[in-house]
Amino acid sequence: MATTSQHLLLSPAELAYLHSTLSLTPPLRPDGRTATQFRPLTAETGILPGTNGSARVCFADGTEAVVGVKAEVEKTASIAILNEDQFPRARRRKQGQSQGRTSKTEGEDGDDDRYDGDAKEAFLAERRGENDWLELSVEIPGYRDDDSSTVFLATMLSEALLADGELTKKLWINRRFHWKLYLDIILISPPLSYPLPLLSLTTHLALLSTRLPRLKSEDDEDPMFDDDWAASQFLYARSGTTTAAATSSSRPPITLLVMAVGDNVIFDPSKEELAVADCALAVSVGEASSEETEDAAMEIDGGVDDGGAKPGSRGLRLLSVRTIDPPSRLTAPGVPNAVNAAAWGQGAPAAKEAGLRAAETGDVEGVWKAPRGGSKITVISTIVEKILERGGVADEVLEGLDGVELA
Repeated sequence: MATTSQHLLLSPAELAYLHSTLSLTPPLRPDGRTATQFRPLTAETGILPGTNGSARVCFADGTEAVVGVKAEVEKTASIAILNEDQFPRARRRKQGQSQGRTSKTEGEDGDDDRYDGDAKEAFLAERRGENDWLELSVEIPGYRDDDSSTVFLATMLSEALLADGELTKKLWINRRFHWKLYLDIILISPPLSYPLPLLSLTTHLALLSTRLPRLKSEDDEDPMFDDDWAASQFLYARSGTTTAAATSSSRPPITLLVMAVGDNVIFDPSKEELAVADCALAVSVGEASSEETEDAAMEIDGGVDDGGAKPGSRGLRLLSVRTIDPPSRLTAPGVPNAVNAAAWGQGAPAAKEAGLRAAETGDVEGVWKAPRGGSKITVISTIVEKILERGGVADEVLEGLDGVELA
């Protein structure tokens, strides 16, 4: 994409030095950070008036992003109305699954009133939530809204938010109405580095600070809300609440940028480090539900190795993985097809084609060249394991975001 294809004016010797230092154990990064250390940042929420939620995050290199969240009530386009005899069957199926009983016969339908409430709500909960209830846009200085870079960033951010379906469930009001969220993501400064982690962390904080008016109406009535904003409720329930939302995912997902150089896995790479990356991944993770966390804790108590988990660490689950093309794998502007490996076989063959190919693919002492082929499965597996491990990097990032006061 455009934001990663900005070729740095680094000589082959500089690229070779960067690659060799990042391949050491431990790696030596240009800014002195460790392999798992993120750039320092400042963050605040509630900065935009007239929005349901907003946040601003600024990295130490000066890259800054602002996210605003607006919500409006929208009528559900299509409503699937169940037949009268479908609710008893659904309730019987739910009751049978929870208590290990078989379905009742048709002659026992007179006892259906016992299963009103939780079974019906659980049955309807499986049907609510549509991806088009979220509209996300990204603006980058110097790029059009329909540019491939902005579209790709918006796609990755929305993919992570919608992956587990928890966000859209929180937007459900009743069978006739729902909330529609508009997320406006703006990169204030020009992209000094790949902006995906910055935009993801800012979106995370903006959604955490998002409030919705308290619903006063009941069932499928036209929605009526409390005018008192002090009574509004957070979209993502706060810790310590006893609502149903708190039992599921209580935080939005985050997307981390990770790259590999040799056997080293490096988090939050700078643009100089990306120039010599063997592979780069955008990995989205979210908090596991309370049930999944309890199951994992039972496995640990049962004797399964926890991998050195830290006390109080949260359970995480993988939502999506995307490969990112670093500049080293892209063709610099002005390179003719005769010396471009990606264009071999196109156009008239050059007289010295064999020699040119050998010069591009052959090893030259003191010169680093991007590796051929795609990312290795073992490398991708190692990166994902390091992100998902208890008490690891993702845990530390979420713990740091916990310290931001929500306005």
